[in-house]
Amino acid sequence: MTRRTSDIAIVLLTMCITLQVAGSSSAEAQTSYDLGGSAGAAMRMGFGARGMAMANALTAVKFDDETGYYNPALVPFQAHPGALLSGGFLPLDRNLNFASYTQSIKPTGGFSLALINSGVSKIQGRDVDGRPTETYSTSENEFLFTFGTRLRPEFAVGVSAKILYYSLFAGVKSTTVGFDLGMLYAPTAEWCVAMVVADINSKYKWDTSQLYGSDGNTTVDRFPLRRKIALCYSPGYLNGRISGELEWVGTVLVSRIGTEIAIHENFSLRGGIDQIDFGGKINAKPSIGFSVQTALGSWKPTVDYGYILEPYSSGGIHMLSLRVSFE
Repeated sequence: MTRRTSDIAIVLLTMCITLQVAGSSSAEAQTSYDLGGSAGAAMRMGFGARGMAMANALTAVKFDDETGYYNPALVPFQAHPGALLSGGFLPLDRNLNFASYTQSIKPTGGFSLALINSGVSKIQGRDVDGRPTETYSTSENEFLFTFGTRLRPEFAVGVSAKILYYSLFAGVKSTTVGFDLGMLYAPTAEWCVAMVVADINSKYKWDTSQLYGSDGNTTVDRFPLRRKIALCYSPGYLNGRISGELEWVGTVLVSRIGTEIAIHENFSLRGGIDQIDFGGKINAKPSIGFSVQTALGSWKPTVDYGYILEPYSSGGIHMLSLRVSFE
């Protein structure tokens, strides 16, 4: 067995073991709503099939297609202009969709435009007597405008401005602005370290006076501040990488680990575990996925698939993405 074949086998075995361990531990962990009950939960689920399949451990991964979602400092490293469209199949009548466009700006900059759309449909309305009336839906959206620049070849910083728009009910809507700050340092071709502070000033602001008149009021639901430190290792002899992160979401500390490997120039495997809680109060979210790539002239389309096990729902999430890189 060659060294490369052995490394591939080790990565695949590790992915299988971690998925099994996480699946077993989730049945024993206590339920906690410290994260899910906070404002902006849908905006913290990840971005696209590749990121979610790798357990969202992309804060320090400066390879392939970048977006400002995980780290604004990643966008200057985008080798070619790239676009992404992604949709999810979620239980409980939820939807989750993504779109982005990223490109570098000579000589040292880069920018990204992105959209996250989430919501719940088929919500049954009832009158005061409990009789069905009509169905309702919600729409939660985030528009990201990201700019980053390399201050040195190995060091980059970036900022994202986010417009947060939530349509909760007729006459009850919120439009606010938040910010993310990020940095990335790559001392060698194999190692990267990153730090991000996200959801600065992010919040939802509700005014129910249009719905309830003089009985209405104004309520502010603030997103928990997110602070992340991340490390990525991409050995030169292995066409793959492993990335780990620590994240403080408000006062809650979680970690995540993800890995991906190209077993062929047109086929990659990835997996990981998100939401690892050292206190055992929050169930972990294992994930797995793959990518298939081809070439169409100067275009390089890639189809990504990811499956994410949700410990608190009736089933898992299936994510599909189409990424296109323009040479």
